[in-house]
Amino acid sequence: MIEFEGVEVTVRRADGSPRTLLSQIDLSLDERRVAFVGPNGSGKSTLLKLINGLTRPTAGRVTVGGIDVARRPKEVRRRVGFVFTDPAAQLVMSTPREDIELSLRATMRDRRERRARAEALLADRGLAHAADQSIYDLSGGERQLVSLTSVLAVEPEIIVADEPTTLLDLRNRRRIGAELMALPQQVVMVTHHLDLLEGFDRVVVLDEGRVVCDDRPEAAIAFYERLMA
Repeated sequence: MIEFEGVEVTVRRADGSPRTLLSQIDLSLDERRVAFVGPNGSGKSTLLKLINGLTRPTAGRVTVGGIDVARRPKEVRRRVGFVFTDPAAQLVMSTPREDIELSLRATMRDRRERRARAEALLADRGLAHAADQSIYDLSGGERQLVSLTSVLAVEPEIIVADEPTTLLDLRNRRRIGAELMALPQQVVMVTHHLDLLEGFDRVVVLDEGRVVCDDRPEAAIAFYERLMA
């Protein structure tokens, strides 16, 4: 269960004046598939980063499984895996295998075991051929799959994905969407690609830092489309 209780996020502009990114957010997320949609600047990514402590609330509280994220971020990050929009922000090693081995280092001490596990995880996603290629030689879709695999390697309970298909073509967008839908974990996603929301349980619409609709996908998407008309 992910809970937002009276959450606000305020930052300072360059001139020192306050700017509110999120206001009066009260949500309990326990559905298996939840998405946030809204116009650019509506606070979607900020809200997502609150879930694992990449951003801290100015007011209110965010909890994951009853754990206060602001107070115990390291514990929460063991439960919550974060997939960024741009895999370049996430992949730090030279090759896919090395990057996944890095993720496994905290839980698997034996180097040979880490290597074998990394190769198996890549093979599971059809990336065995790319295990030792340079990250920069991979396609955008392959890089995003490696990022997802690296996150899944530590077996988190929740996957948070911030516009994971924005930089991808249609084929890879559908591939990443299918991979996320097939996961056993709870998935919380921000997206502008409304076609990916088929099969989701709940869609929350944000506008100007506030929740303006929270409903089943069909109703929430229709509301969002009217909002944007």
